[in-house]
Amino acid sequence: MSVYETLRHFADSYGLAAMMLVFVVLCAWPFLPGPRARADEAANSIFEGQDDGE
Repeated sequence: MSVYETLRHFADSYGLAAMMLVFVVLCAWPFLPGPRARADEAANSIFEGQDDGE
């Protein structure tokens, strides 16, 4: 078995599972309780220093 075939087999089986796991973790990350406060702060940081009256 050549190196290409070995890497192709890995990408076809375990690589897909690893990418799926990374995708699920990154999609769930903002909903965890710890990072939520930092995410809210980052989302509202563009409004700092603006007056409400204008």
